Amino acid sequence: MIRTGQQYLESIRDEREVYINGERVRDVTRHPMMKPLIDIRARIYDMQHEAATRDILGYEEQGERHAVANKLPRLQADWWDKRRATDAVLEEIGGVVTRVGDETVGEMWSLFDGQDVLNEVDPQFSVNIRRHIQAVLHADPFHVSANTDPKGDRSKPPQEQDPDMLLHVVKETDAGIIVRGAKYETAAAYANQAFTKPTIANWGNSALSEYAVGFICDLGSPNLKFICRTGFAGRAPAADYPLTSRFDEVDSLVIFDDVLIPWENVLFYRHTRAAMFIRATVHRYSAFAFVQRNLKLADMMIGAALFNARQTGLDKQQAVQEKLAQLAVYREGINAHLTAAVTLAERSPAGLLMPNQSLLYCGRVLACSQLHEMMHIARELCGGQICVTPDKAAFDSPETKPWLDKFYSVNENWVAEDRRKLLAFARDLLNSDYAGHRLTFQLFAQAPPFAHLNAVYRNFDWDGPLQFVQKSADLSERVMQKGARPAGDGAVAQWFAEHPSSGASSDAGAAPVAAAANPSEAAA
Repeated sequence: MIRTGQQYLESIRDEREVYINGERVRDVTRHPMMKPLIDIRARIYDMQHEAATRDILGYEEQGERHAVANKLPRLQADWWDKRRATDAVLEEIGGVVTRVGDETVGEMWSLFDGQDVLNEVDPQFSVNIRRHIQAVLHADPFHVSANTDPKGDRSKPPQEQDPDMLLHVVKETDAGIIVRGAKYETAAAYANQAFTKPTIANWGNSALSEYAVGFICDLGSPNLKFICRTGFAGRAPAADYPLTSRFDEVDSLVIFDDVLIPWENVLFYRHTRAAMFIRATVHRYSAFAFVQRNLKLADMMIGAALFNARQTGLDKQQAVQEKLAQLAVYREGINAHLTAAVTLAERSPAGLLMPNQSLLYCGRVLACSQLHEMMHIARELCGGQICVTPDKAAFDSPETKPWLDKFYSVNENWVAEDRRKLLAFARDLLNSDYAGHRLTFQLFAQAPPFAHLNAVYRNFDWDGPLQFVQKSADLSERVMQKGARPAGDGAVAQWFAEHPSSGASSDAGAAPVAAAANPSEAAA
């Protein structure tokens, strides 16, 4: 059943060993650097019960309420529902959070697609996957994921250095496997469970490896230690850093000090081919929610920049309009990839409906690779005052308030306090320690840039352009011996085949665009 915020809070008040700033944290729900995000996660749980949002964030099946975010996607409407639910959450909390569960549960669906590969190792692994997908659906845990290890010297195999640099199995028992090593996990210190998976190691030609392991980890398990980076929340007044004080998601180095993973929680083990398959497909669903958050971040940059330009009338200048248009093109490029990825969705190997893989991964490259440029454009539009404006205390002090009221009031609509709030918001969004952290996080959160491009390479339909050039250049059929598909094959051709009346029209894209403009109507 869908949980409440209070049930979530109680679930993480356990004996987990959490450290931050060199001190042991006894109750993560009360720590000033974690509490803001924990409260947001609790708020999301409560939104699933409130009249205004319960039917956006939840649905009923066989007399039980479930979270839309956890629903296996089988229909196009499921993706519109998920997109609408994520937007509702981000608009309610007034900012962007990345690791709150919906963007990581999709990695379990990738395992669902990989059951045939995993059955080569042990059919029980498929049973475990299906069980855990149902457990997430029914228990509604805060589910995160662990990707990367400390790694050590990457020029050496893990066996030729400290073996713990990559998480690995050290022992098998009747109860399960014993694992040792470490993983970096955002939000792990205040989540319930994590899908823990391998970093691709230097396995050579090995078919089996103790490093090729993936499992569900109960984050309240004995022998886990969470060493957290220092949070940004609480360092400075919230009035001066409105985003930092609320939306910092604390990352942890999670130490596995001989942790028992019960066999029913093991999703794959030892089989390097299975591990590589999972790593190659792990983001085929979860990338959608990740990219959607970049869309909301683009909205924040546009809003901050446009308010700053309009308050002084600079939005009437062509040079300013051109820069605003660049932000709009970036924003709509992300929107177009998300919309098209759903409109041209594909059947997965297990019969789920996955966003069009080429479009989704290209959208991720666009969103991440251009983010730093868009932030710089937003900085230009906001002007130099975002880095020189005094803090709120100066605006409140009797000695300095009259002067700041004089020089920061633009007109009757933009008085000093509103202008101060906008400049503080823009500074926190674009210039603060938190803003720099977020920029780096977006670059690496799902994979480094080369892996983003590798995902595009693996999923783009290269045969279509080859077939077209082969015919246009009158090349022999021999050049296509690597099994080219017919020209135009793929999701785009399938969509036009299913919508024949659209193909002859000059507005052939009208149906997908209309669906994107109002996802709730498309879902209905």
